Amino acid sequence: MRVEVDYDQCESNALCMGAAPEVFEVRDDDFLYLLSEEPAEELHDKVRQAERLCPKRAITVTD
Repeated sequence: MRVEVDYDQCESNALCMGAAPEVFEVRDDDFLYLLSEEPAEELHDKVRQAERLCPKRAITVTD
């Protein structure tokens, strides 16, 4: 699995961080950080949920 974020679309609303905090983090500067572009297999379901939750569709997951 590979994760990409379109930072031009991202609003840093942290819904993805709520779903997969091991992969996404919104820091004190109010920007989203992608902690792992290729998350471990046990995180795949969480990452797919984060992709679904993103209101701006800024997260893309490919297998």
